[in-house]
Amino acid sequence: MKLIEELYNMYRNKLTGDEEDIDMLTFAVLEQLDRKEIFELLQEMDDQELTNLMGLYIIETLKGKFAQNSMNDTKPTHFPPRNIH
Repeated sequence: MKLIEELYNMYRNKLTGDEEDIDMLTFAVLEQLDRKEIFELLQEMDDQELTNLMGLYIIETLKGKFAQNSMNDTKPTHFPPRNIH
């Protein structure tokens, strides 16, 4: 994707590439884009890029849902009764 190449070339000598840098750069870019611009970027993606994007979205969204559900689940673990003699 052209945007990724441009960002990489612009920041490769300025950032370390660790997760914190990538997060900061990503959120800064997203903050500047409106809905129309995001759709334009999606239109530029080839099929594999779009599939990868959807895959990451599904994975991260499901992880968040399961994590939220496990934090909200206050029921104690149920152990079936056992006969001990």
